[in-house]
Amino acid sequence: MQISLKGKIAVVTGGSRGIGRAIATTLAAAGATVVVNYQRNAAAAEETVAAITAADGAAISMQADVSAAEEVERLFKTVIERYGTVDILVNNAGITRDTLLLRMKEDDFDAVIDTNLRGVYLCTKAALRPMTKARSGRIINITSVVGLIGNAGQSNYAAAKAGIIGFTRAVAREMASRNITVNAVAPGYIETELTAGLGDQVRTAILEAIPLGRLGTPQDVANLVCFLASDAAAYITGQTLTVDGGMVMS
Repeated sequence: MQISLKGKIAVVTGGSRGIGRAIATTLAAAGATVVVNYQRNAAAAEETVAAITAADGAAISMQADVSAAEEVERLFKTVIERYGTVDILVNNAGITRDTLLLRMKEDDFDAVIDTNLRGVYLCTKAALRPMTKARSGRIINITSVVGLIGNAGQSNYAAAKAGIIGFTRAVAREMASRNITVNAVAPGYIETELTAGLGDQVRTAILEAIPLGRLGTPQDVANLVCFLASDAAAYITGQTLTVDGGMVMS
């Protein structure tokens, strides 16, 4: 099956590195023009753009803090002024502030909820305006298996990621009549900067819990996102699909 996103405008939040970068480059390889959103690391975002353009793709970088309403408004206003619409939104931006609940400061809880959940709300609301007008669109929210099964030391992150799953289902129901699909992708343990620092014992324990016996790659996640963004997934909405090597089975 050949996936074509030619002529589509895609916004990828947190697209400067890791899973976000893989998603951005994969959507671009399928023909989409990609807006690579970043908050602070302009150099990394430009590296993503450079990788896309070097492969004859189309991309630009745009700064915005997805937890700030005025910055999200600016981001989407700029995208629409430049390209006329938004066809695909990938809500990928996320942060962690891990610690046990009894040690967790309110700021650590709020920061994770603001970026990981409020950011999805703000960006989705902004993207739905042009999508509703066009009566077409694809929204893919990056959640996590932590939102399904929990994880010690990540109550804030688990709450935000579980919230994304409920948000996805609700918005999918609201937007189905307008031909806008809304789905969530829940990665398991993926080889990124966050997992690179795992100790040998922790890594071994994780691998033992994964039936496929390996950590995933950002490309494993990006491949599913690209499919969900395409016409091939037109009859899929309100779903949470895991990319975890079989770690979570239900």
